[in-house]
Amino acid sequence: MHPSESRSQHFHFKILKETGSGRLGELATPHGIIQTPAFIFCATKAAIKGLLPQQIQDANTQIILANTYHLMLQPGADTVKRLGGLQKMTGWNGPMLTDSGGFQIFSLGHGGVANEIKGTQNSARPKTLLNIFEDGATFKSYIDGSVHHLTPEKSIEVQVKLGADLIVVLDECTPFHVDKSYTQRSMEMSHRWALRSLAAFDALHASERQRLYGIIQGGIYPDLRKISAEFVNEQDFFGHAVGGCLGASKEQMDDVVSLTLSLLAKDRPVHLLGIGGIRDIFHGVPQGIDTFDCVHPTRLARHGGALVPTFVRAALGTAKDKEHINLKNSQFQHDDSPIDPSCGCQTCSSLSRGYIHHLIKAKELSALQALTVHNMYTMNRVLEDIRAGINQNNFEKARDYWVST
Repeated sequence: MHPSESRSQHFHFKILKETGSGRLGELATPHGIIQTPAFIFCATKAAIKGLLPQQIQDANTQIILANTYHLMLQPGADTVKRLGGLQKMTGWNGPMLTDSGGFQIFSLGHGGVANEIKGTQNSARPKTLLNIFEDGATFKSYIDGSVHHLTPEKSIEVQVKLGADLIVVLDECTPFHVDKSYTQRSMEMSHRWALRSLAAFDALHASERQRLYGIIQGGIYPDLRKISAEFVNEQDFFGHAVGGCLGASKEQMDDVVSLTLSLLAKDRPVHLLGIGGIRDIFHGVPQGIDTFDCVHPTRLARHGGALVPTFVRAALGTAKDKEHINLKNSQFQHDDSPIDPSCGCQTCSSLSRGYIHHLIKAKELSALQALTVHNMYTMNRVLEDIRAGINQNNFEKARDYWVST
């Protein structure tokens, strides 16, 4: 057997069980098998802020994501490759995914990393996108202002050097405020970029060690989503990623996701880009989403927030639309209980809410570490409960435990 054939057999996606509540799957990569549905944590610059790889693993994490945009600027793809690729460089020997760089470039170009893409039009971030051409996008580095040009071919080249198991095509992420005609033109260009990404991927013989996802665009427009889904179905992608603007409200996002999933080929893994609230996950799984990524759990930790199940929130009088408690609040100053009495993470087994409240107020870095460990463990626990719920036909019980109605 040729060595490349042996390596390629490390990749597969199997659907183990499928019900109205979603599907159980097995997504195999050279760095390990991911049990799906799964959550992918954002190690934006090849690091989860405040944690070492062993702590990430101890939180039962299956896979993490790094951002092409940030890593191509610092330390550079060649440096990452020289250091052995992302897994060896970081010490994380599990599966990894990289995005294409498109989300950061285009969202920063509209003044914010996520607000415009996800339907909110308020942002104070500086615009760094200089121009979009058929060839690619020209932008300024947020680090030193230097000018860079990213093409589909360059994005694939960078991602191949980074070495993640799963990579994605370059696309333009349209913000909420643009009209349908712009969205359609952008989608059509993204389709052409996808074909160029595929060609570059094949030319680099990257399939020996990586797999490529295509992205469905089309904004909030059902007819455009249908065109984009049909396009991606017809191409030789390993997986699908649902991208672009999903609407201005949770309800609109639900509709766009549901429509898109109904149009996709069922034999490929499906990833929902940049969405990862607990409520969103419980909606997305029954539609057929296999993996989610979002900065939500780790960003929340940096602001004093701890994800907890419904019974904890109810006992503390937390609003039903919240999925977390805020340890900054004075109500926790003298609270000697763990964040979540039902949680088995290192934080909950050793630290009280009152102590974490103190650490936050004292601006100790250990507060960030303690809350990040808890939130990662909790999000993994949510997905474990979802998988068990699908397997045991009690998905609703898991949803009620985590999502307020």
